[in-house]
Amino acid sequence: MKDVITSPKLHDCRDAFVAVLERLGADNPKIVAVCNDSVGSSKLNGFKSKWPERLVNVGIAEQAMVGVGAGLANGGLLPFVCGASCFLTGRSLEQIKADIAYSNANVKLIGISSGMAYGELGPTHHSIEDFAWTRVLPNLPVIAPCDSVETAAAVEWAAHYDGPVFLRLSRVGVPDLLPAGHRFELGKANLLRDGDTITLIANGTLTHRMLKAADLLAEQGVEARVLNMATVRPIDVEAVVSAARETGAILTAEEHSTFGGLGSAIAEVVVAEAPVPMKVLGVPGIFAPTGSAEFLLDEFGMSPAAITEAAIALIARKSFRA
Repeated sequence: MKDVITSPKLHDCRDAFVAVLERLGADNPKIVAVCNDSVGSSKLNGFKSKWPERLVNVGIAEQAMVGVGAGLANGGLLPFVCGASCFLTGRSLEQIKADIAYSNANVKLIGISSGMAYGELGPTHHSIEDFAWTRVLPNLPVIAPCDSVETAAAVEWAAHYDGPVFLRLSRVGVPDLLPAGHRFELGKANLLRDGDTITLIANGTLTHRMLKAADLLAEQGVEARVLNMATVRPIDVEAVVSAARETGAILTAEEHSTFGGLGSAIAEVVVAEAPVPMKVLGVPGIFAPTGSAEFLLDEFGMSPAAITEAAIALIARKSFRA
C-alpha cells in the first residue's frame, strides 16, 4: 500500500481575526467595527449579528471610514477599521497620516485581502504598495502575520496596545506554522528554522514558502535559517544583524513591490550595520498582471523551487566575496 501524502490544512487569517474580535468584543463594549461596504469580505457578519449598533458601514468611502474611526477613538471607543488593503491604504493615506498616525489615535487599521489576493481583479485591486506607504509614518506599527495563530495573537496584542496599528491580512489560505498559544511581540522576529549558510526572511503568505525552500536547500546540504518577520515597522534590528553576521547572506521574499517593503526595511539595517550579499524577491517595480495569487507569486520567482535557486545563487556571491 502506498503512503498517503496529505497537505497541511490551510487557514484564512480573516477567520482568526474575527474570532478574536468577537471574543474581545463580548467583554469590552468599547470595541466597535467600521467598514467600507465590506461586511462580508471582512467577515464581520457575526460581529454585526451580535452587536448591530457597534458596527458602522460607511459605504464605499474609505477616507470617511478612517475619519470615522479616528472620531470614535477620540470619543473613547476602540475602533477596528476594516477594508481591502489596496483601498484602505491607497484612498485614505492622507487620513491615515493626519487623523491616525500624527494624532496617535487608538485606531486599529485592518487591511484585508492584501498583496495579490484579489488576483483575478488585476492591478487596481493588488495591494503591493501598502508596506511602503504605511511604514514611513511615525507612530504606526506595521504587521503582517504569517498564519492564523499569529493573526489571533496580533489582534489580541493590538486590542491592548495604546495607539494606532496597521494589521495586514490576506484571504489566501496558509498553513499554521507557529505553536498554539503563541504570543505576539512587536518588533520581534520568530526563528522558525536555524541554519548557518544563509538566512531566508519573509512574512505573511511567503513565510511557509520560505520554509519549503529551506527543506529543498537541506536536501542539497545547505542549512538555511528561516525568520518570520511579521513586524515590518519597527524591524527587528538585532535579528537582522545576527543573521547577517552568522550566516553571511540574506534572502527576503514578500507579496509586495521590491521597492519600500520588507526587503527594503531589512536592507536599510544590513547596509548600515552588517553589509553582506542580499537579494529581495517580490514584484519587481511593475503593475502586477491579472492572475491568481498563487500563480503570480510563482510568476515573480517566489515558488519554493525558485526561492531555492535564488538562495544558491546568493550563496555563490557570498563565496566569491570571501
